[in-house]
Amino acid sequence: MLTQSDQEALEEQTLAPYAMKSRMTRGREHPIVADGIRTDFQRDRDRIIHCAAFRKLEYKSQVYFIHEGDYYRTRLTHTLEVAQIGRSLARNLRLNVDLAEAIALAHDLGHTPFGHSGERALRRLMADHGGFEHNAQGLRVVERLERRYPEFPGLNLTWEVREGIIKHTTCYDHPAVNRFDPDLSPTLESQIIEVADEIAFNSHDIDDALAMGLIEAEDLREVPWLWELWERARAACPDARGSDSIKYRALGQLIEMQMLDVLKATEANLEQAGIRSIEDVRAARRRLVTFSPGVAANSAVLRDFLMRRVYRHPRVVRMITKAEEFVERLFNLYCRVPEQLPLDCQAQIETDGVHRVIADYISGMTDRFLLEDFARAFEPTLYLRG
Repeated sequence: MLTQSDQEALEEQTLAPYAMKSRMTRGREHPIVADGIRTDFQRDRDRIIHCAAFRKLEYKSQVYFIHEGDYYRTRLTHTLEVAQIGRSLARNLRLNVDLAEAIALAHDLGHTPFGHSGERALRRLMADHGGFEHNAQGLRVVERLERRYPEFPGLNLTWEVREGIIKHTTCYDHPAVNRFDPDLSPTLESQIIEVADEIAFNSHDIDDALAMGLIEAEDLREVPWLWELWERARAACPDARGSDSIKYRALGQLIEMQMLDVLKATEANLEQAGIRSIEDVRAARRRLVTFSPGVAANSAVLRDFLMRRVYRHPRVVRMITKAEEFVERLFNLYCRVPEQLPLDCQAQIETDGVHRVIADYISGMTDRFLLEDFARAFEPTLYLRG
């Protein structure tokens, strides 16, 4: 049996000198007794998987709302894809796989129902009440809102995992960081999850858009480098009767190509910046885990295509418009009549203020629960007894 000490010693022997070792953690807000068989980051991973907010991700939208069908990615399946890509990148760079996985599994815990449309609505509604941003909300979830332990609120995660949540920065995420050494760069494990997030949605948003009929394969000609991958996949599958085998081969190549590029670009960045320790990583004034300039430019072209042809498709815009309306009407109802909130939420109003309590409550809803709550509140012939 490998004990905790054995595993920590193995990290010292096998991980790169600039990797974050478990023994180097800054620890937790509330000290706990080691269980002897898991490192601190393994323990964090397990706490995240077993928490309520993680389970709710199954019924929170990624791009397409869950009532559109069972095939499309949810916030949970997206999270699992990010974790899988992040683990592979971390292992190949000799970084701490357990830390990377924990950050990946937690990175979207603060997301609202209905994806970014729900977040946009809460951001508007909370503009004069402290704001709303899903990374900051994720930190709030793991530090305060989860209730699993009688001794303290939250999950009591390590400093490094919580830092990875709040500093998660992508082309769509730009959190304001005022804690966790805001002027210092996060760990390489944290930076890996930022890139893994982009690799995941670059591929699965194409897959889902094709399956939903928002775009056709021929539309990918607008992204020449992606069309080249598609044609290469078609040539490798000459006997394919349907398009699915071609699609999956092309998207698999897309993920593999981006991952290989990140590995090569990151190794070059580390060498060029003279990174030899975790302190060097912290002091670096730029992200070290990146795409190469060429692939970064290609990724920008793909994002533009997805924005024009998928995220702003009339069918998607209709869903977004309705979702924001649902969130806004419920928020305003609870502001007007906070006595309709659950009793445990009402008990927090004196401490956190009514607007923050309502934002916590709504952001923690699944798509399905929000729709049911909306019906109870506004449909006169439904849920008549409340």
